[in-house]
This record gives sequence, C-alpha cells and structure tokens, in this order.
Amino acid sequence: MESGFGVQRRAGGGSPAVGASQRRRKIPPRAADYKLQVIIIGSRGVGKTSLMERFTDDTFCEACKSTVGVDFKIKTVELRGKKIRLQIWDTAGQERFNSITSAYYRGAKGIVLVYDITKQETFEDLPKWMKMIDKYASEDAELLLVGNKLDCESDRAISRQQAERFASRISGMRFCEASAKDNFNVDEIFLKLVDDILSKMPLEVPSKELSNSVLSLQPEPEIPPELPPPRMRCC
Repeated sequence: MESGFGVQRRAGGGSPAVGASQRRRKIPPRAADYKLQVIIIGSRGVGKTSLMERFTDDTFCEACKSTVGVDFKIKTVELRGKKIRLQIWDTAGQERFNSITSAYYRGAKGIVLVYDITKQETFEDLPKWMKMIDKYASEDAELLLVGNKLDCESDRAISRQQAERFASRISGMRFCEASAKDNFNVDEIFLKLVDDILSKMPLEVPSKELSNSVLSLQPEPEIPPELPPPRMRCC
C-alpha cells in the first residue's frame, strides 16, 4: 500500500510542476508610478458619493444613504504612459462629523468641493467649507469646485456665472459642472486633474520618491463668460 501511494504521487507530480512553471512566467502587475490622495467635500445630499462611485465603479444609486464619517475608493488610471493610483475620500456633509473628517484634509493634494445646482443653501454653504479648507488643508492643496446634478437643469437655482464668480475669487480654484446620474463630465473632472498633474511632473522620478510624490491640480485657464454654452464639457 505504501509503495502504491508513493507511485501515485510521483506519477501525478508532472502536472503541478508544469502549472507552477506557468505561474512563474506570469508578469506581476506594474507598481503605480504616482499616488494621489483626493477628498470630496460639500453639504449633505449634493452627490459626493455619487460622483465618486460613478468615476470608480461606473455605477449610480438613485437613493444613496448619507455617508457616515468617511469612505473611500481606489482607482488606477494610465495617462501619458504613467500608472496613477488615486485614493479618493468621500466625506460626510453633516457638521457632527467635522471632527472626524478634518483629519483627511491634511494629507490631500486635491480637494473637490461640491454643491447642488438645484439647492441654493448648498451654494451658500461654500464659504463655510472654504473655512474648513483654510483651517485644515495644506496650502499647496489644489481646489476644484463642482456644480453637480446638471441633469436637473430645469430646477436650476444657481447659475453657472454665479459659480464662476465664486471660483474666480479663490486663488487657483477651477470650476466645472457635472452630472453623476447622466455620467456627464465625471471622468473629465478626475482625468483632467491627473493629466494636468503629469504635464508638470518631470519625465523621470527616482523610485524612492514615488511614495511621497506631490500631485496637484492645475486650475483651468480663465474662460470669458460669453463663450461656454450650457452643458459645456469640462476642461
């Protein structure tokens, strides 16, 4: 019995060896060339989670639950021959979570500030969020103002010109309108962010510096208000 058991093991040994050889020949995934941490902030119900999930998973939930504290998603993109790992943090809009979410401002190199174009109060809350940014965020954090829910154009309460004026008063802030529901301008928001970053980065970065790469968002060039049509594509 012992001899037979030994023969069976030797006879069947060739197949696993082949499989192991095949596994060894697989090329491991390439590590990310750059890493970027972005946070999304804004009042409750403006669609922060929807923007994040539309970009990372291409999904949309009509009745999303309010974020409790913070949540995050990871998405890897490739642009200009570089592999970029994005860590996107979705923060709660309720004031009672401010003490929790404030810690995430410090490590962010990009901050996406979102309001709902159909709700005046979410636009009026923007100065409050700017105070949070001034208090907790790094001075080199780049800012993007997003007017979400462009699919509800008929219920618009905030004009594009109002938002452009607000953004123009903040040094380095750029502005874009989007719709997470219709998937309009969502990819453009994040991909243009990364593309602008790469346009400023040196062609070669020593590998030891990659984990601490500073990636930032370039503001859009100023566009005369009479040029952009309604639902103009971002960037």
